[in-house]
Amino acid sequence: MNDKHRLPGDPAARETLARMIRVDHAGEYGARRIYDGQLAVLKRSPAAPVIRHMAKQEQRHLAAFDKLLVARRVRPTALAPLWHVAGFALGAASALLGERAAMACTAAVEEVIDAHYQGQLDRLGGDEPELSATIAEFRGDEIEHRDTALAHGAGESPGYEPMTALVKAGTRVAIWLSTRI
Repeated sequence: MNDKHRLPGDPAARETLARMIRVDHAGEYGARRIYDGQLAVLKRSPAAPVIRHMAKQEQRHLAAFDKLLVARRVRPTALAPLWHVAGFALGAASALLGERAAMACTAAVEEVIDAHYQGQLDRLGGDEPELSATIAEFRGDEIEHRDTALAHGAGESPGYEPMTALVKAGTRVAIWLSTRI
């Protein structure tokens, strides 16, 4: 992750790290808001304890990235107010379609985040071992969330394929925007 392999137009290593931390912070914030929306609708459902467990892990991830923002002097995304509303709306809308749809939303988001975190780990290589360890740990939690959602009927949700395709596309756009803005 040093600048010696940087091509003209590529961001410097410091900017690349800042972008990683910024987007990961935004993603964990968005995930927390998705679970807030799901729990607002499903607070008394059989799925609520599972969602609360995943939400608690996302809150721990967010707290870690809050600290990294300060320690690395990285500004958060300017899109946080949008993710505040959009995350809650996505969570609530998916939950209004039922527990399986809420789980399908979770599975779709986490599949994209798994690939996103793996890409960051590949990019970091042996550089930034503490950041890499944090990302690897959180990636493991996100994979667990995806697998939990699938085990709780995500794939049986009506309209699973189009819904998850839409959620995945939206997640990829959010990643792209939060990296830059």
